[in-house]
Amino acid sequence: MLEKIREGSQGVIAKSILVLVILSFAFTGVSSYLGSSTEAAAATVNGEEISESALEQAYQSERNRLEQQLGEMFQALAADDAYLASVKQSVLERLVAEKLLDQAATELGLRVSDQQIKNAIMTEPAFQTDGQFDNDRYLAILRQLGYQANTFRNMMRTDMTRRQLVASLVGSEFVLPGETSYLAGIQGQTRDIRYHIVDASPFVADAAVTDEQAQAFYNDNLAQFMSPETLSLEYIELNASDMANDVTVTDAEAQAYYDENKLQYLTAERRLAAHILINLGDDESASKAKAEAIYTKLQAGEDFAKLAQTESEDTFSGEQGGQLDWFEQGIMEPAFDDVLFSLSKGSYSTVVKTSFGYHIIKLVDLQPGLESPFADVKDKIIAQLKDKAAVDTYYGLQQTLADVSYEVPDTLSEAASELGVDVKTTPVFTRTNAPAPFDNPEVLKAAFSTNVLLDGMNSDVIEIDANHAMVIRIKSHTAAGTVDFTQVKAAIVERLKQDQANEVAREKAQTLMSSFDDAESSAEFVTKTELGRFEQGINAAIIGKAFQMAQPADSAVVDTVALANGYAVIVLDKVNAAEGIDDNLLNALKQRLSAQYSEGDYRALIATLKAKSDVVYSSTQ
Repeated sequence: MLEKIREGSQGVIAKSILVLVILSFAFTGVSSYLGSSTEAAAATVNGEEISESALEQAYQSERNRLEQQLGEMFQALAADDAYLASVKQSVLERLVAEKLLDQAATELGLRVSDQQIKNAIMTEPAFQTDGQFDNDRYLAILRQLGYQANTFRNMMRTDMTRRQLVASLVGSEFVLPGETSYLAGIQGQTRDIRYHIVDASPFVADAAVTDEQAQAFYNDNLAQFMSPETLSLEYIELNASDMANDVTVTDAEAQAYYDENKLQYLTAERRLAAHILINLGDDESASKAKAEAIYTKLQAGEDFAKLAQTESEDTFSGEQGGQLDWFEQGIMEPAFDDVLFSLSKGSYSTVVKTSFGYHIIKLVDLQPGLESPFADVKDKIIAQLKDKAAVDTYYGLQQTLADVSYEVPDTLSEAASELGVDVKTTPVFTRTNAPAPFDNPEVLKAAFSTNVLLDGMNSDVIEIDANHAMVIRIKSHTAAGTVDFTQVKAAIVERLKQDQANEVAREKAQTLMSSFDDAESSAEFVTKTELGRFEQGINAAIIGKAFQMAQPADSAVVDTVALANGYAVIVLDKVNAAEGIDDNLLNALKQRLSAQYSEGDYRALIATLKAKSDVVYSSTQ
């Protein structure tokens, strides 16, 4: 939600509202819309519960999103239980915020009409093809998300009502022209400077550090010399994909498999369905009677498509003459599916009842199944047979590994002998720099567990991913602690010498600054005119200091700044006003400021609602 609020204006949010809905559903799940249950509550907001299952579903969705965004980095982060706990807590806070918004919207009497929901769906680009609403695409996306049309529309009503409150808040924000002009002027400002770097490197050779000074620095900064906990592992690894490389499948075996399983290589028959739907409603008998009346009209010769447009309560397909989508057998509810696959092309059914309501189903078109030739699927079959043989071998070996490593828990040698494999050893690593696949969260948890780390036992079989597992045990372990002085003494001496050299450079820079005179200075200064805030090729510390210095009045302003290896003397000669400020830049800055203000408003709204509400968190959170 905040990502959309940052986009700025009310108009942008209105255009993005359906995307927000879909994302919200993906995170929160259907369960939060289906009412209360007997399960424990993760939190209670003014008496309304957020269930543990709703939290868990939203948490898993957030984990998946983070894993896609962060890639391999997430595996290392996920090994830290504290990090995952913070993610789960942030998800719960978002769910609480959404519940607060729902309650506030209800209290204010905000409503969303059927027509608004329809317009939102019809104009959503995700449901369009070539700029036009595509009912097939709409239904396909709903199936992918796991929603039925009626349920989806009901959830949209709840979510869009919540969005009304947020949109009205964002729409009330405005940015004054003077604000954007001022910001543009500050950001686009340039400066004319001169600078001289006093390099500390030449002074390092003259620096002297005694053993007592090094020891004193070590004693005063012990926290800097902490070594992390390290370990190395012995392990046995089983991977079916590696085993598949050693499996041989002949052409004859592939042909035999093809002959025995030809049904697998048929392109399934697909049927294009249309329907007229009457929802069940409160009075099922009346709904059935209405459907049968429509069927009578069809029998009398009226056009199916026109009746779908005027009579069907599935208005979205109705506008397409009742047309739904291409279906393979087994996709739809059994009652619908059985009738559809019993029709001949162009014919329609009698009234059929499903959980959606009463349908009259028409078969618009069909695509018969086709058989793929052996030559086209040979390579696929061979790979499939290799994988199957490897998986069969894998599961047999995995069971042996589990049994022997458990029965003989203080060594992996027995298990390795039974399996005919070698016991491998990892390099030494810490919790945060484990090599793959030992950066897997389950492997790290096992490696640092009491059973493995302290008791020296074999781990249980750890599933890395599908058909890939290992058992580990400790090879070596070093506890976290302070590094001995003798190990870091040389580095401390070098650091203290560098500090001494930097101090000499600072003194020389201060002397140069205090005696600076254009006419008499012998130091060579580098001149840079119209220096921008984001200039490349110049030390960032110099640029930062130059833009912190006060605007010169009658004479240049001089100051110094510390660098990584020395100091710099900076002379600010002139501040230049920004150039090239046009409407495009001002509009971009206006949107950015508006987004910042809107985000602040949103956070303030949630804080205010929370302060006025009774929010109780589960003791387990």
